[in-house]
Amino acid sequence: MLKSFKIDNKSINMRIDRWIKNNIGQIPQALIEKDLRKGNIKINKKKTKSSTKLKLNDEIYFYKYNYEIFKKNLKSKFIPNKETLKINENSIIESNENFVVINKLSGVSVQGGTKSKKNLIDIFSKSKIFTDNKPFTVHRLDKDTSGILIIAKNRSSAQLFTSLFRLRKVHKTYLALCNGELNKDSGTLIHNLIRYDNKKKITEKAITHYKLLDTNLNCSLLELKPITGRKHQIRKQLLEIGHPIVGDRKYYLQEFNSSVNKNLMLHAYKIKFMIENKKFNFKASLPSYFLKSINAKKIKFLNN
Repeated sequence: MLKSFKIDNKSINMRIDRWIKNNIGQIPQALIEKDLRKGNIKINKKKTKSSTKLKLNDEIYFYKYNYEIFKKNLKSKFIPNKETLKINENSIIESNENFVVINKLSGVSVQGGTKSKKNLIDIFSKSKIFTDNKPFTVHRLDKDTSGILIIAKNRSSAQLFTSLFRLRKVHKTYLALCNGELNKDSGTLIHNLIRYDNKKKITEKAITHYKLLDTNLNCSLLELKPITGRKHQIRKQLLEIGHPIVGDRKYYLQEFNSSVNKNLMLHAYKIKFMIENKKFNFKASLPSYFLKSINAKKIKFLNN
């Protein structure tokens, strides 16, 4: 069975193997490589490699098209209603031709997954903000973390931000309300964090600078500036020093009742970077539940 697809501007510069996985199904890389090598998949009826980047109006031809069994593995998209669209569009701090900056709500994932269907990429795909293009993720925030998030409007902008993050030229500041009273006003957290990729154990160095803003009623408000970008870095590191974040139901100590607060008290507060000698600085206001919690703890916070 022969099937063909024409490439539009939303897929320009995407690798062909990634396009196949995004649009056809979660097909094993080895099978894609094999079909490309045998000529079962061609671009403009010519043999190609998996690393080939697509161009506007390229046609991808599938000969012996037999990928039906993999379609079930494609993630079903979340379809937002008008209210959901409006709420998330109202969270936009900045919108220009290349990217948007939003104040992400807690409880919304950046991308869809097996455990979370509602996500920002599917939401903004239906937004008027992305009428002529599509949203691209350039970094992540945990589902329950609120605050600043950048979404690129085109592939070239996404690639630029990916490079800036990799070179550590994007500087982020978080606020966290953690359990217990820290005995130092400032410092640097350095840990070797462990994660698993399937059964493979991976150790990664994590570095975060912190500053104690205020403490009271056995809680501390911290300003944190991560230097590295490890998964759940801040949450893991604060647990390591015995001061887990209030409301964290994954990384907590038994002595602190994690169910007391339903919200994770971690907020991406500020972000700054430079593009073509132009400085960008953005700040995301704290959610009402965060402000209510620190006020209840009689903790002072200067919004600066």
